[in-house]
Amino acid sequence: MDKHKLIIDGIVFEPDPSRTVLEVAREAGIEIPTLCNHRALSPSGACRICTVEAIRRGGSKLVTACTYPAWDGEIRTNSEIVKRARRFILQLMLAAAPEAEDIKKLAAEYGVETTPYKQRTDSWSKKCIMCGLCVRVCTEVMQIGAIGFSGRGDRRMVGTPFDKKSEVCVACGACAEVCPTGAIAIGDNTDIEPIPMLSEFNVGMQRRPAIYTPFPQAVPKVPALDETSCMHFFNDSCGVCETVCGPKAISFEPNEKEIELGVGAVVVATGFDQFDATKKPELGYEDYDNVITGLEFERLVSPSGPTGGEILIGGKAPKKVVLVHCVGSRDETVGNEYCSRVCCMYLAKHAHLIKEKIPDAEITSLFIDFRAFGKGYEEFYNRVKKEGVIFRRGNVSEIYRKRGKTIVKAEDTLLGEPIELEADLVILGTGIVPRSDVTEMSRLIKVSQSADGFFSEAHPKLRPVDTASDGIFLAGCAQGPKDIPDTVAQAKAAASSSIEILSKKRLTIAPIVAIVDKDICSGCRVCETVCEYGAHDFDEIFGVMTVNPVLCKGCGSCATACPSSAIRINEFTDEQIRAQIESLIAGI
Repeated sequence: MDKHKLIIDGIVFEPDPSRTVLEVAREAGIEIPTLCNHRALSPSGACRICTVEAIRRGGSKLVTACTYPAWDGEIRTNSEIVKRARRFILQLMLAAAPEAEDIKKLAAEYGVETTPYKQRTDSWSKKCIMCGLCVRVCTEVMQIGAIGFSGRGDRRMVGTPFDKKSEVCVACGACAEVCPTGAIAIGDNTDIEPIPMLSEFNVGMQRRPAIYTPFPQAVPKVPALDETSCMHFFNDSCGVCETVCGPKAISFEPNEKEIELGVGAVVVATGFDQFDATKKPELGYEDYDNVITGLEFERLVSPSGPTGGEILIGGKAPKKVVLVHCVGSRDETVGNEYCSRVCCMYLAKHAHLIKEKIPDAEITSLFIDFRAFGKGYEEFYNRVKKEGVIFRRGNVSEIYRKRGKTIVKAEDTLLGEPIELEADLVILGTGIVPRSDVTEMSRLIKVSQSADGFFSEAHPKLRPVDTASDGIFLAGCAQGPKDIPDTVAQAKAAASSSIEILSKKRLTIAPIVAIVDKDICSGCRVCETVCEYGAHDFDEIFGVMTVNPVLCKGCGSCATACPSSAIRINEFTDEQIRAQIESLIAGI
């Protein structure tokens, strides 16, 4: 046999002593069981389940594959002596951790169902195999050192000093994450209430790590690092992601920077927020797990969602579903008198998807007025009705629990009588509201808001994407609630309007702008405070105000506020107005 060759189960490899047998075997698809091997830590062979037979220089011995270097010789991963060794180790593990499901499953694969050794009875340790991963990750990686080993022999255990809640533990969850048998829970070692990191893309219905891909279709599709929850930024520890990243693409150095761009046009497409269903406490959104929003159902039914596309509530498929329309829309009690336009149709789509996945489900849709305004929408509405979905004109007043059942109480506004519907799942058709930072953005870009809080267009019919500020255009739900086709059409219109400006070498502006009489101006700067467009600048040299004619819209606010009457609006002088009046009188 060539001394420079490593053979694993008959497959020949080039020897590389910097790697372990376990690593080489895994890459070749050779399965070697292990419980104590974790990428965050150097291998220690603590569990010994990865035991293999090493034959080298005529000798044979049992070694742990996770620590044995991939040197020359022969490795047998499934020989009879290896199987006997693993069965013996599994018997010891069954005695140490009789309630660990992973141990039971692995033992069953090797024909081990019972153990001849005395089983531990300590309630805390019935799943612990003393592999030490939790202790090592807390000390070596997280640099916290909140837990450790204590005792000897069958009294050996893992825990905090004096078996008390630790003041050092920060509830990072690393110990629970690396534990192969689920013997540790995050809250076992500290009184700190763990705050789970929830996936924003899945609307908080699923947890996510500190480093994650924002959503499946992200462009560029690279992980994002959440600095607010990353342990490296907390105490300069961990760094596992940087260690295991092959291309060395991760850097903890701050790379955020602000840049200033000179642009010729701005398209405001800031989107919207979903109405907060907790503002309608009578609907039980905070109280009942089976009362969800339309967006949460969207993620629930998606193949990339938390359940892989299965509609499951409490682990079961719902048989009775109620859809509630106009939650946060057309509602004076929450200050939203407008219609969100999309709710009726996305709830109809949800009803259709439920019928596809759960054909025998009883679905009732309670609406105030059904508005199928778009192309093909009415046809889709009729199709869903034919599928067996019941559309009932009703106004929901309350959702509550009765005898363990969720009850939707409403008024049938056609019959004029109260109704109560039993539901396994309630989907709230939450409406569209302006973004929470819309007022701040409005001040920044000098674009006003309409009464409903969305950005105002220059004219609802003639200039639907323009604003009062030249060169700033609106697109999508920043201007008001709309569905995808209307958003796409408005986005194209905004892009076209931007190109019209950018394609010109010179721009023509209206002559009606404010003019400052520098001989009268006292430099009090009152006009600067009242100008909404930032068109006024103070000349430090001459101590007077100046007006930028490109920014000025000729609204006259500054002329009205000027205590010295030093500002007038061009083309609106007293002489010009007097001449216009005289012409009118002469014509009479």
